[in-house]
Amino acid sequence: MTATSRETEGRTAPRKEARDRSRDGRRNRFETHLLTHYRPVWQAAQRSRWLHRRLNSTLTDLAVLKAPPRPEPLSTKSPYTSWDSLTDRSWVGRHLPPTAGPPGSMPPPQEVAELFRREGEGKYCARSTALLPAFAQWFTDGFLRGHAATGDPRRTDSPHTLDMCQLYGDREEVTACLRTFEGGRLKSRMMDGAEFPPALCRDGEILDEFKAIRPVRFDEVPKDCVDTLFACGGDRVHAHVGPMALNVLFLREHNRVAGLLGAAHPEWDDERVFQTTRNTLIVMMIRVMLEEYINHITPYHFGFVLDPVRVDRGVWHRENWATIEFSLVYRWHSLIPSTYRIAGQDLPLARTIANGQLVLDRGLGPLFDDLSRQPAGLSGLFNTDELLLPIEARSVAVGRELRLASYNDYRVHYGFPPVTHPRQITGDSRVQEALLDLYGGVDGIDLYVGLFAEEPEPGAIFGRLLERIISVDAFSEALNNPLLAPRLFAPSTFSQEGIQVVRETRSFSDLVHRNLPEESGRYLVSLGSAAGDTRSPAR
Repeated sequence: MTATSRETEGRTAPRKEARDRSRDGRRNRFETHLLTHYRPVWQAAQRSRWLHRRLNSTLTDLAVLKAPPRPEPLSTKSPYTSWDSLTDRSWVGRHLPPTAGPPGSMPPPQEVAELFRREGEGKYCARSTALLPAFAQWFTDGFLRGHAATGDPRRTDSPHTLDMCQLYGDREEVTACLRTFEGGRLKSRMMDGAEFPPALCRDGEILDEFKAIRPVRFDEVPKDCVDTLFACGGDRVHAHVGPMALNVLFLREHNRVAGLLGAAHPEWDDERVFQTTRNTLIVMMIRVMLEEYINHITPYHFGFVLDPVRVDRGVWHRENWATIEFSLVYRWHSLIPSTYRIAGQDLPLARTIANGQLVLDRGLGPLFDDLSRQPAGLSGLFNTDELLLPIEARSVAVGRELRLASYNDYRVHYGFPPVTHPRQITGDSRVQEALLDLYGGVDGIDLYVGLFAEEPEPGAIFGRLLERIISVDAFSEALNNPLLAPRLFAPSTFSQEGIQVVRETRSFSDLVHRNLPEESGRYLVSLGSAAGDTRSPAR
């Protein structure tokens, strides 16, 4: 059965008309047209190193300044500005002030979650592979975090910067229990010639040496999977086979780089090798995130690059503070397939959760190949697996608890005119009717719903508002990292060998293929489907 027949099975296909673009904004339409057309011109511009760097700086500024730069006047601490709300980052940031409170007529979150329910196997994305949502989840779990101790949506354990706590842990005691304290390495085990993290548990209990690790929802892990969990710094990396594989990859890369630095600098002690390796991996990850991941999810013919020389020149160069809006933007549950094809077998989503044995049995190279040959789900409503619907309901509920402004209010904040009819959100008649049935109009639409109701432009993966919020926060989140500051981005911070590692790494494929057993072959490792991405090869 084809994807098209799956999505229409059992019901009449909705009418799909051209979306009404009258409320996109003239300048927004012009900028999008310019960046998504004239491929030969963009290719020529990128052949000039000087011009590429200037355009890279200008377009980065253009993306980040679509919203007022930090610091934000408010956090979830209070509805007014105070010194604590400006400095205490245990509170979640916010872009807009809280509303007076949702009207009583708002549909309940459980009912709203039905807007996300997938039918059958769902709809698939022509441009992206299943590796995209896997990396997005692993990447954002490092800094878009709740408050484990209380569950209070106003509070956060986030470091508010990219520090790879998914690998190293967010507390000193977690980092310590993962280290060997020899040669700057992390603990690992060898299985059939390949390196993996140590087991977290034995006989259903967390091992004493890893008691500092507190996995989220550990009591919900299936009993037959508990002993397959890996000992890792992140408390959420066991959530799915994709993030688990990525943590294995970065563990191998850490120990590989530590070996390089230790050999080049025998006078260094364990601590210096470890810390310098960590510095190197953080910036290496930022480069891959920017040059492969961000370039994939933006539909432009221009390829962004990491250029620390120009980072601190932007007026947006301020201390990071993760916001609730950014957290909601990154809940890409519709991109997660209901079935994963691994080693030639179709596995339901539930079988891939907290199942480290899949990673051990399949091996890293073949598993990345499997994820790179399977399409991701299509971003949007009516395309989330039933298993994830409670998370969709909770996302709507969190927005209400924090009294987030409406979808239309956020459009205005990010430089779009407010919509007046659902046809300006999407050309899909079914989505239009569902929004009108639930909300009675467009002014009360929850931000979370509006983000995923928006129809992507041709060639794009996400709707315009979601794409813009990502651009504003993701660029500034990555490029405000202290390791990219002019005085720090130097061999004294990374070593000359570390700098070379960063220079040699531009893709996940680079990372995977230098961290496989010698007898391994070549594997497909890609966020995007070549057949579905017709943009400039210069990217």
